[in-house]
Amino acid sequence: MRVIDHLSQAKRTLFSFEIIPPPRGQNVGDIIQIMDQIVPVDPPFIDVTSHSAEASYEEQPDGTIRRRVRKKRPGTISICGIIQNRYRIDTVPHLLCTGFTREETEDAVIELNYLGIENVLAVRGDESNYNKVISQGRTRNLYTSDLVKQLVDLREAKFLDDLANTQPINFCIGVGGYPEKHVEAPNFKTDIARLKTKVEAGADYVVTQMFFDNAAFLEYRRRCREAGITVPIIPGIKLLDSVRQLTSLPKHFHITIPDALVDEIHETPKQVKEIGRRWARQQVQGLLNEGVECIHFYVMNDADGAVGIIKDLG
Repeated sequence: MRVIDHLSQAKRTLFSFEIIPPPRGQNVGDIIQIMDQIVPVDPPFIDVTSHSAEASYEEQPDGTIRRRVRKKRPGTISICGIIQNRYRIDTVPHLLCTGFTREETEDAVIELNYLGIENVLAVRGDESNYNKVISQGRTRNLYTSDLVKQLVDLREAKFLDDLANTQPINFCIGVGGYPEKHVEAPNFKTDIARLKTKVEAGADYVVTQMFFDNAAFLEYRRRCREAGITVPIIPGIKLLDSVRQLTSLPKHFHITIPDALVDEIHETPKQVKEIGRRWARQQVQGLLNEGVECIHFYVMNDADGAVGIIKDLG
């Protein structure tokens, strides 16, 4: 079932989740454990992140440097297949521009279609330290809007090669939004204009980056509506569960953590999980009061806190 169909048919606010594949070399047991946490609250869909390859450099015994190129977290398609077909929960695999050719993207979409998956989230992806060489005859999507256009073409059975007897692959397409502005955008006006370009290219809904101040999301949604963006905008919530995240989250996701939350954690750092959960619960209650269609939890590898909030709210 498509995400936009879940949203349109819902009689209450929905709660969705985003998880991350385990590191290279680990098995799917971690995902099973997370799913055991999530299943009881009946999520309509679960996002699974994707990661491009990165280069690492290792000094050899003879003093030379060896470069290795690999994905630190492979397995997005396999994990989506497990969730979709074992748990009967719709999945939303992330598709990247960075590190993938359009040909690889088309192959991935075909595989996802075979697995019965009907949703994708199109994202550009973070810059990598590995600059993939594009072989002759292959192409790549530079921007998310380009990726969305490719997916829209597949809805119309327009494949990269001229194939006979092709069938349309009608995916629901999500894209990302940034309540505190994308770090590369010079201002909100430009950022929202870029989002509108993605929606006009064919995106069906928007899911936002995590935020810790509901006012930022509500103002962002207002600006989007004023700009003529009418598709659903799903707010993204993250529970703080360690003091280290006060530094790591702003660094990696370019977000702001409110003074009140930072001060409370600094005053009682041993209670960081309880504080983070209480803050998120207040955010969720505020968003419910605003009548949002869905709340998206960034749980990564531990859904216990988010599930607890949902159960607390009945």
